[in-house]
Amino acid sequence: MSRATFPEAVRDQLRARGLRWTPQRRLILDVITQAEGHVTGSEFVDRCRARDPDTTPSTVYRTLDVLEELGYLAHSHAADGREEYHVLPIAEHAHLHCSDCGGSWEMSSADVAALVTGLDRDRGFAVDVAHLTIAGRCRDCAAKRAGAIRNDQEASQAPLGS
Repeated sequence: MSRATFPEAVRDQLRARGLRWTPQRRLILDVITQAEGHVTGSEFVDRCRARDPDTTPSTVYRTLDVLEELGYLAHSHAADGREEYHVLPIAEHAHLHCSDCGGSWEMSSADVAALVTGLDRDRGFAVDVAHLTIAGRCRDCAAKRAGAIRNDQEASQAPLGS
């Protein structure tokens, strides 16, 4: 589905469920349609309020919940615990989060499958991939940390007075 047809499809599904198509929901859908990447619920609230200061957070969050039920959004949790939304997710994906620099990267479906298949096979554990965030250090931060440790070790082994 394209972003251009997104609001109309949502409108039709809301009406089919007996829910009203309100100006507030239209505004929220317009804001969501313009979103790129990962966006927090509070960022959606701020963006809606920038266009209509009377927008209430509860209306935004209820609409986000309905949109997730309909499959138009997916939410996950970043390493710091904050909830992030993905608009029109093509496939479930997990995230890598660097605890040193704060960087975040999406994992490919193949990488995720390789990681969770063993858990399912060996333990019968079905991972909720949309909520999977793996914290650690990116290549650059790991290299910096290794260099700092090496420098500290060399300094502690140097003869006094040198």
